[in-house]
Amino acid sequence: MSKADPKPAAGTAPDSDPGPAAVASAYQRFEPHAYLRNNYAPPRGDLSRPDGVGPWKLRCLAQTFATGEVSGHSLIDIGSGPTIYQLLSACAHFEDITLTDFLEVNRQELGLWLREEPGAFDWSTYSRHVCLIEGKGESWQEKELQLRARVKRVLHIDVHQPQPLGAGSPAPLPADALVSTFCLEAVSPDLASFQRALDHITTLLKPGGHLLLIGALEESWYLAGEARLAVVPVGKEEVMEALVRSGYEVRDLRTYVMPACLQTGVDDVKGIFFAWAQKKVAM
Repeated sequence: MSKADPKPAAGTAPDSDPGPAAVASAYQRFEPHAYLRNNYAPPRGDLSRPDGVGPWKLRCLAQTFATGEVSGHSLIDIGSGPTIYQLLSACAHFEDITLTDFLEVNRQELGLWLREEPGAFDWSTYSRHVCLIEGKGESWQEKELQLRARVKRVLHIDVHQPQPLGAGSPAPLPADALVSTFCLEAVSPDLASFQRALDHITTLLKPGGHLLLIGALEESWYLAGEARLAVVPVGKEEVMEALVRSGYEVRDLRTYVMPACLQTGVDDVKGIFFAWAQKKVAM
């Protein structure tokens, strides 16, 4: 799961927005390696089971990019966390990719993988699986080489700010597409905050551009090492309503029920949603 963690606005008292401030404080204990182990190593990281959560997410993304409708020059991944799997299909369709996260430890983890340094998480199982389902005859090494070449920057983000990337961001704006996985619900203390965060990131997207959003259904907490982090529980209907309120046409909305064998005690997630939404062009 990917996290873009909020913080209070500079120059304001910590208690001026106590919900996001409390979330920001909790995330200082986030441990990327524990999070990756909980969610991207077996059993959840077992991609040999076609009914598993990993294959489902990768299939949703691959099928959407295979339509050819989600393409362009620039893509921003909102709240990448310490993960890159969400971009393995995207990288064939965008030349300029920006990774983002609030936490420095997650940006450092992304840097390890991008530079192929010791200690980086091994995503090759995911890369192999994406190559298999895309069926283009591409090797997993070629897939990872392309992604590394097309990631141009790793930036700080705060989805609770009206300008999530700050003023004067080096990312090309507005972007042709956004991807965000397990971010907004995980860093929002309530549904109103979730809606505002969605509104904020939507300002980074051009009219007519596409948002691919993956997140947890009816989850209230998850573990990342010693950190037990709160999540705002959302349902399919609430996700749909939030997207419409933020000015999107929902092109596709799928759900996955987490099977008992993958309910491992690291969270209380009930399922996963995948949404493909297109930002409406103002008339």
